[in-house]
Amino acid sequence: MKILYGVQGTGNGHISRARAMAEAFQQFPELEVQWLFSGRPPEKLFAMDVFGDYWWREGLTFVHKEGKIDQLATARQLDLRKLLKDIRELPVNDFDLVISDFEPVTAWAAKKRKCPSMGLGHQYAFDYAIPAPAFGWLPRTIMKLFAPVPLGLGMHWYHFGQPILPPIAHAHEDTVPPEQDHVLVYLPFEHALPLLQQLAQLPQKFIVYGLPTDLPKADNITLKAPSIEGFRHDVATARAVICNSGFELIAETLTLGKPILTRPLKGQFEQEANAMALQELQLARVVKHIDALTIGRWLEEQPRGVRIDWPDVAHAIVQWISEGRTEAPQELSRRLWQGVIPGQRRAKAEVQGNSAAVEVDGVEGSEGT
Repeated sequence: MKILYGVQGTGNGHISRARAMAEAFQQFPELEVQWLFSGRPPEKLFAMDVFGDYWWREGLTFVHKEGKIDQLATARQLDLRKLLKDIRELPVNDFDLVISDFEPVTAWAAKKRKCPSMGLGHQYAFDYAIPAPAFGWLPRTIMKLFAPVPLGLGMHWYHFGQPILPPIAHAHEDTVPPEQDHVLVYLPFEHALPLLQQLAQLPQKFIVYGLPTDLPKADNITLKAPSIEGFRHDVATARAVICNSGFELIAETLTLGKPILTRPLKGQFEQEANAMALQELQLARVVKHIDALTIGRWLEEQPRGVRIDWPDVAHAIVQWISEGRTEAPQELSRRLWQGVIPGQRRAKAEVQGNSAAVEVDGVEGSEGT
């Protein structure tokens, strides 16, 4: 079976999920996968060996500036003629199945050619009734039209009574190194220099990813270049994590039980919806501003994290594809949520109406989480 798998390259979350899927596909040699990436210049992609001889297209992406989406710059950088040409010329008919991780070229090419296709990723969870802000019709329309598929396997930190899947998160087994005294910061969309000035006012040690490493900084700050293993190690050994409200990093941080301070990217529908879900599930502290006062007060509270052990979702999805996708997505969802196994601190979610709460060792999460 030949599969064309498109991945949206903006940010690192989609690519992180794709790496887990690539490793799972290696266990099923009857599935031949051609990877395609878009939304990020090819020179800015790193650690791509697992994807073999992958394809690249320009695709679509959003332009961010100082912690919010720059709509004008986003519109200016869009090359619609090139996008339509890439969609028209993509040889989707050479494949038995097209998978889109919110990647527009593969999704639209399959739609136009009526090829068998499906979506896989967090964004497809928004096809269902899950926590989301009261945005106008435009953001929701963009979400639906960005990478349309006939079947989307959405993912979230909780199912909210809907047929969506648990996250694909990097597993940290018993080899997790001892916790150190640093705070991991990943805020690639913030205004860099003001952020570093705020961190410099605090006594804690910060390891910061996502910013240029040659910026002037205080002695309590370490700037690090992109690195898969280095980043995973620094997250695993951190006392806490500060990040925007993207999906994958928070999912991985929850496997470790680390406290999370998060600020959604302003004007980004997905991140603002994620922040709402985090508040309802009481999995993280959500704030409107990242500054020394906010960070300092949060750390002084000695916040506790919530640990959730997800099953091997990537393997289950690839096996489901290998077996012909005969199992209904609703049953796949139910089976995987049954496999959400508590770690040393038990995580249990309960939904009442439109709100949800996470309980840890019988102690309900709070605003201090």
